[in-house]
Amino acid sequence: MYIEECISSILKQTIENWELIIVDDYSTDNSYDIVEKISLKDKRIKLYRNNSNNGIIEALRIGLNKSSGNYITRMDSDDLMDPIKLEELYTNLKKIGKGFISTSCVKYFSKEGIGIGYKNYEDWLNCLMINKNNYTDIYKECVIPSPNWMIHKKDLLASGAFDLDIYPEDYDLVFRFYKNNIKVVSSLKKLHLWRDYSSRTSRTDANYADNHFLDLKIKYFLELHYNYNSELVIWGAGKKGKLLAKKLSEKKIDFSWICDNPNKIGKNIYNKNLRDVNYLNELNNYQAIITVANKESQKLIKNFFDSKDLEKMKDYYYFC
Repeated sequence: MYIEECISSILKQTIENWELIIVDDYSTDNSYDIVEKISLKDKRIKLYRNNSNNGIIEALRIGLNKSSGNYITRMDSDDLMDPIKLEELYTNLKKIGKGFISTSCVKYFSKEGIGIGYKNYEDWLNCLMINKNNYTDIYKECVIPSPNWMIHKKDLLASGAFDLDIYPEDYDLVFRFYKNNIKVVSSLKKLHLWRDYSSRTSRTDANYADNHFLDLKIKYFLELHYNYNSELVIWGAGKKGKLLAKKLSEKKIDFSWICDNPNKIGKNIYNKNLRDVNYLNELNNYQAIITVANKESQKLIKNFFDSKDLEKMKDYYYFC
């Protein structure tokens, strides 16, 4: 639908030493013919088909296997690059060396206008870039935009690249960058123009539903941060809190459950009695997962933990 605009923005890049690997993933329009025509005019553009019908992860594997460069970046066919994007990401990465992933601020755009949710996500992502603390909020959302990073191929392969059939694949990959201590170097320029529209994959594909995001958060929390010698506490009994409690119960992970809502305190859900937040004052050793989304409430929760000299990403984690 937008493939010509996308390729045009790549052709306008200030850096010219690149190759563009395009994998047609069972498109139903004339995208393949459009790209084929353009590729005949520019040898840097190489076109392949994903014949497996296994989805985007397999398409990404094909693209990586066909690539010949030492630096890898990903692009979505409906987005646009600022003309200096490749040069900026490459220069920052080349300057600092291996063990880093290069990214930048982003900007959403849409003919229909950007909704408040996506605008908030844009602002949140860009704030992470400005403050240089991407990973400290990794359990909230995907902290590196999937079509807006560059990394040395060896670092990508060492992190597992696209080997796993886990969705959302971009979020899982960022967790693996974090796991492998790949640090983030970010540009404060808005180098990636992120198109929003009603039929985009992240809006329509079941693989990107909220429950899949939570599954990933639980998987990596248990693998990377969970202290089996401390008490695990869920803070919040809204929709996300209940879903987290259900999934932990299914995994037979023991936890306590607290909330601020007086109408829920004392109730029994998933065989857990909901307690008042003062229960934390009775504990000496615990980890808390916060599922309260309200920003003002999150500030109060942070103040509570600060008063006890507890550390984010060690003693407490925001899951929303």
